[in-house]
Amino acid sequence: MKIAQEIRAGNVIMHGKDPMIVLRTEYARGGRGAATVRMKLKGLLGNIGTEVVFKADDKMDQIILDHKECTYSYFADPMYVFMDTDYNQYEVEAENMGDALNYLEDGMAVEVVFYEGKAISVELPTSVEREITWTEPAVKGDTSGKVLKPAKIATGFEIPVPLFVSQGDRIEIDTRTGEYRKRV
Repeated sequence: MKIAQEIRAGNVIMHGKDPMIVLRTEYARGGRGAATVRMKLKGLLGNIGTEVVFKADDKMDQIILDHKECTYSYFADPMYVFMDTDYNQYEVEAENMGDALNYLEDGMAVEVVFYEGKAISVELPTSVEREITWTEPAVKGDTSGKVLKPAKIATGFEIPVPLFVSQGDRIEIDTRTGEYRKRV
């Protein structure tokens, strides 16, 4: 059991009957000493979002999720299939994949997240290297400030990149923010 003011973004708590991941917390100290914590939550199983206000000293169950290193195998509509080193297969529903779909490619190493023995989502590495499959050529003379142009990677995900990046270049992308980091 943890009290509400100790809960941070990224923690998983039980709210009602559903496990919820905490997206944002906001601590507020009201008049007469009544402190509150406003939390933005998202359901782990149903992808339902909500915002709840707790008293700062409310107690709640924190859930520890299991993680396992796996590699992406294939897509079997509507499930994405991952395999661990012992050749066990785990299926994750497409709606629970979130932004991971923008970077997923065959054989990619990810961490599969489990809740009560069921695979519920995946966590990507913080950065990935991808090849630019399409981008416009740079326009000479357009170099004032930080100028970006659109580029696409093999999954079809579009990312803004600096002008000097060209088609066929490999770049590093931050998977948390979806931003260009550097040319590799």
